[in-house]
Amino acid sequence: MRIGRAGVDGASVVVAAHEGSWFDLGGAGIVSVAAALRAHGSGELTSLLGSCARLAIGDQQLQAPIDGDARILCAGFNFASHARESGKAEQLPAHPTFFARFATSLVGPAEPIVLPRSSSHFDWEGELAFVVGKPGRSIALEDALSHVGGYVCFGDHSLRDYQQHGTQATQGKNFDRSGAIGPWIVTADEIPSPESLEVFTYLQGEEVQHGRLHDLVFTVPALVAYVSTFLTLRPGDVIATGTPAGIGARRTPPRWLAAGEEIVVEVPGVGRLANRVVAEEDR
Repeated sequence: MRIGRAGVDGASVVVAAHEGSWFDLGGAGIVSVAAALRAHGSGELTSLLGSCARLAIGDQQLQAPIDGDARILCAGFNFASHARESGKAEQLPAHPTFFARFATSLVGPAEPIVLPRSSSHFDWEGELAFVVGKPGRSIALEDALSHVGGYVCFGDHSLRDYQQHGTQATQGKNFDRSGAIGPWIVTADEIPSPESLEVFTYLQGEEVQHGRLHDLVFTVPALVAYVSTFLTLRPGDVIATGTPAGIGARRTPPRWLAAGEEIVVEVPGVGRLANRVVAEEDR
């Protein structure tokens, strides 16, 4: 099943796709992505669709499939190939490294991502993220996948100059509308083996990144288990797994995103997330 958000009659509603149709989950009293994931995890969501209106929605109506209060954590240097291109292969961490993004830094599918006036060092990072479906704290590694509600394409696009202003990545990762997520969440029952997934990034139709999830330094279960040691995970929380090699900053010369260009993150079996870059002054 696919779970997401869509703009319908001027409102943002939680939707689900099942057997070729989209449904407005508001008819079942579900008004958050977290609630939809909980209902799916308990096995109730499919039966609730009978009380929900069918929707004829197009891709342009789909929005970022997250709630405003979602915690968004991103794993850094978690693809071995990206660690190598960044000169960190000899000092891989003993524990996952994370930084946070805020929901205001993310747009949905087909929405523009914004190149701010204050920087021209706008870089791409295509990733797979997972969304928590079942709450938990101090989760055992062997139980970790049962807490994953689904998977989603993630654009952790970054302002590299601001990222280097200090020892933390926060400012370079949180410009308004600089990243992207979507187009929907594919529920975890459809992806029993996330390590078999691949991530592709395309710039203007050219492949610039390709990674396989078995190249992760810390697997999806390991990320769940580790984060749950310091944070009580809640349904709807998002954890991005990291980007593979091929970022613009490591090219010679560096290659930065420019206004008018299209960046696409694709995870076969999950979805295709396409966004065009616009300059801040053009909005």
